Amino acid sequence: MTTNERIEKHQPIEVWKSFDGSWTWEVYKKYQKPEAERKNPHARWYCKVMSPMMPEGEFGDTYVRDITSNASMVAVA
Repeated sequence: MTTNERIEKHQPIEVWKSFDGSWTWEVYKKYQKPEAERKNPHARWYCKVMSPMMPEGEFGDTYVRDITSNASMVAVA
């Protein structure tokens, strides 16, 4: 399934929630293998991010370290 198909069907590969529950990251695409992500401080995922400032969410690349250091995974496809 392509990233666009996942988005249209609202089927993220993972969902992460911030520790306080105010932010949600729906992950639709990962660009690297986990081993490479751990070595790359600029590794990124394509996500829909919902926050207090953007409750309906917006799409874009987000640094993996920003998600994993502030959130925990709550769902996996």
